[in-house]
Amino acid sequence: MTPEAIEHILNPSLPQLVNKIHVINQAWKAAQNCGDIEPVAESFRDIKSRLQAQLLRQYGPENVYLKLDSETESDEPLYSVKLSEPIDGKTDAAHLPVRVAKSLFSEEELTHFVRH
Repeated sequence: MTPEAIEHILNPSLPQLVNKIHVINQAWKAAQNCGDIEPVAESFRDIKSRLQAQLLRQYGPENVYLKLDSETESDEPLYSVKLSEPIDGKTDAAHLPVRVAKSLFSEEELTHFVRH
């Protein structure tokens, strides 16, 4: 594998990362509907959260940021991972529970990424 290929894998472009998050999010939702593969669903959920953290750390807050979502019905508060400009028709990179964001980011990072 070439150094360029490794760099491409480790540091995907903004559109690649957003599309990957959406694909993993769909896989997570599909796995949730299959009751007997809960560990697989949890794995997809965790991968999605780590990709969202990578997205914010690489491209935030200029190109991507967190915004508390008050419109989506959920058992817990959610951040919408918002894109400053649409990418392939997408305006966000899925939701991230506030609880998970607090475990992934320091207070300083959250202050940096959250817009009100």
